[in-house]
Amino acid sequence: MTFPILSTERLRLRPLHVDDAEALHPAFADEDLMRWWSSGPHKTVTETRDYVAQNCEGTRWQTWAITTVQDDTALGWVVLIKSEDRPNVREIGYILNRSAWGAGMARESVDRVIQYGFEELGLRRICADVDPDNVSSIKLLKILGFQQEAHLRQESETHIGIRDSLIFGLLHDDWQNAGQRSNERRPDSTIGSSSA
Repeated sequence: MTFPILSTERLRLRPLHVDDAEALHPAFADEDLMRWWSSGPHKTVTETRDYVAQNCEGTRWQTWAITTVQDDTALGWVVLIKSEDRPNVREIGYILNRSAWGAGMARESVDRVIQYGFEELGLRRICADVDPDNVSSIKLLKILGFQQEAHLRQESETHIGIRDSLIFGLLHDDWQNAGQRSNERRPDSTIGSSSA
């Protein structure tokens, strides 16, 4: 699948490659970080490589590696997942190596992908499925303007047991109106072409 490189002042979001597995393995091996992921922590780089390869294939996933403008090493990823029956709706997901926490990279990269989704793909809605105990992710979504729309009890069967899910949604109209009300310019951004 071909999709663009997205840039901000500090970050370069490029299509994920299988060779990013080694750099991403610390995140996918981190027990605390993977607690809220849909699968458990990875034991080996090979397991991470197989997982990354799956996310590089197919037409339902657009997965960007989060890198900086100075260094092409993957620090994490942001993914948009196509809905099978709703062409203008995507689910968003993200993960960031612990070593990159605290610098606003998650917010900046997720915000840039949201901008791409609404402005370039013409999406009407972006949603996220979050564990109720994933406080950091919930905080990030709220900062970005997402609203909690549902609490699904015992929705997911995961490596830590049966869990509830919180569904958050962001509508194009709400996102656009929030940007106009705040009168804030979004971070400088550019789009380039690349193929996954």
